Amino acid sequence: MSQPDSDNVSHADADVVFHVHGVTKIYPMGEVEVQALRGVDMDLYRGELVVLLGPSGSGKSTLLNILGGLDTPTAGHVLYQGRDLTRAGERELTDYRRYHVGFVFQFYNLIPSLTARENVAVVTEIARKPMRPEAALELVGLGNRLDHFPAQLSGGEQQRVAIARAIAKNPEVLLCDEPTGALDSATGIVVLEAIERVNRELGTATAVITHNASIAQMADRVIYMGDGLITHVDTNAVRKAPRELSW
Repeated sequence: MSQPDSDNVSHADADVVFHVHGVTKIYPMGEVEVQALRGVDMDLYRGELVVLLGPSGSGKSTLLNILGGLDTPTAGHVLYQGRDLTRAGERELTDYRRYHVGFVFQFYNLIPSLTARENVAVVTEIARKPMRPEAALELVGLGNRLDHFPAQLSGGEQQRVAIARAIAKNPEVLLCDEPTGALDSATGIVVLEAIERVNRELGTATAVITHNASIAQMADRVIYMGDGLITHVDTNAVRKAPRELSW
């Protein structure tokens, strides 16, 4: 880590899902270069829920995209279960994204002409060891909305369909980029409950990006970012339930 973290000593190497070392990302912008990440070191462990907290432009989304194989670092290494993603070819990265990672973004990206069940089935039909769409929707509290179209669902319900779609392929990792950013506090809490339940019941290593500091209280660890760096890391002795958060 960029700062020693006392809980790391209790983790066996076998529990490390991601080992990130010296990751730098530079984007050329005309005649200037923007350094989005400046040598990031971090680990993410099996079954852990981590919140990445920081202002816009701190590098959170860039780091999450690199973890998810959506982007590649300019320098450094990202090891996923011991495999160096920075040396992977495009075919290997495609398989990695398809079979190992679930993504949840701020906007739901559901297919309007498909029901909730059918939106989830789009993923389960190409997964190796999928859940049934009905089981994934039940896990996020939408077992009674299977045959509703996105236009018939609230924003929070649509986001929970997106979470069900992400977890239905049984990914080892769930990466969430501002999953409550487009929602009011009451609806956001329901969505966070769905994410927390997935993490707890499936043991999926989960990383949540937010700029909302109160959400950090539901995490095992909080990774604070600023100006492309991890500034410090906190460990929560007790994880708060989403309904206990003061938004």
